[in-house]
Amino acid sequence: MSNAASLRCRECGRDYPLAAIHVCDFCFGPLEVRYDYERVKRNVSRQSIENGPTSLWRYREFLPCDSDEPIDIGAGFTPLLRAKNLGKALGLNNLYIKNDTANPTWSFKDRVVSIAATRARELGYEKLACASTGNLANSVSAHAAASGMSAVVFIPEDLEAAKVLGSSIYAPTLVKVRGNYDAVNRLCAELAGSYNWGFVNVNVRPYYSEGSKTLGFEVAEQLGWRAPDHCVVPIASGSLFVKIRKGLEELAQVGLIDEPKTRMSGAQASGCSPVAAAWEAGSLNFRPQRPKTIAKSLAIGNPADGYYSLVQLRETNGSCGNVSDDEIIEGMKLLAETEGVFAETAGGVTVASLKQLVDRGDIHPDETTVAFITGAGFKTADAVVESLAPPLVVDATMESFENAFNEPQPVGANA
Repeated sequence: MSNAASLRCRECGRDYPLAAIHVCDFCFGPLEVRYDYERVKRNVSRQSIENGPTSLWRYREFLPCDSDEPIDIGAGFTPLLRAKNLGKALGLNNLYIKNDTANPTWSFKDRVVSIAATRARELGYEKLACASTGNLANSVSAHAAASGMSAVVFIPEDLEAAKVLGSSIYAPTLVKVRGNYDAVNRLCAELAGSYNWGFVNVNVRPYYSEGSKTLGFEVAEQLGWRAPDHCVVPIASGSLFVKIRKGLEELAQVGLIDEPKTRMSGAQASGCSPVAAAWEAGSLNFRPQRPKTIAKSLAIGNPADGYYSLVQLRETNGSCGNVSDDEIIEGMKLLAETEGVFAETAGGVTVASLKQLVDRGDIHPDETTVAFITGAGFKTADAVVESLAPPLVVDATMESFENAFNEPQPVGANA
């Protein structure tokens, strides 16, 4: 049995059973899993975690699933890279990259879906569903295939081709919706009331969102059981941003690390920046936006955890990046050229925001800073391909090679 005790409203504090519900009946606040931390403390140690599987399920004492056989295709325990080259370029002496491109479907969404799918099966669902900007659809499709469940995934009609392929290969029912992600999400919220499906980010959302906190667990463990000084995290719905901090706080609550004093900073694209815009205005109330950015995985104009993200920025003395599409592309290229990591556009948002925060003086050069890279670059290759230098084309002769090699090269494919 898990150590989960109940679902609790984040607004009024009312408790609910561990069922497929996500909204408080009294105040309509979001529900979150509450744990018996005294029981967790009795059952867990650094050694027991280190002896566990090399996946997020090494932290099962902190997760809301009962099964001894979770749906595990290897999500989690991804590399934490010491980014010396990128740090030197930006003026940071202790920069790390948390590389979640190494997950099975190449994004952090494998973390949340592994838990959501496992819990959905425990709750009796035979079909998984989701509203997605791409990465979640990929992961739901893969986990459903691995578990023998079926999947119905809903995506915006204009999604990147690579992300459509990344779902289709697992043979789900794939539904393109005319409209942006917010329209897709509204449709799924309606469908969840009529169809007996496990919508991972609707009726199963309290369990789903717990997967994101495993990034906090891993970073602390990989840093030698200590919290970083500063985290820079991309913000879409805001759930990832707030759950990473929850993970650090839970480790401290059971005595595995010292009380974290981590500053939490966000990263958004200026074409969809409701949290960043509110932060710049000094407000805890964001205005929904109509997304228009190449960073489609972050294109949520009405973020469910937008308010909680703003509260966290204020509580931790963080800040928030707000970067253009051109800066996103440069961020993708800079990360690849310095650290050998090809990130999707969301990673470009993180790196460009990291640079922006350094330039503003919001990150101290000696802070132990972790930048979270949440998805792989081949999923959004179209966004960057036109800005890259073309390959040399030569005959199979030494002379042809040397003539081409010594010729000044254009900066980009359209130069």
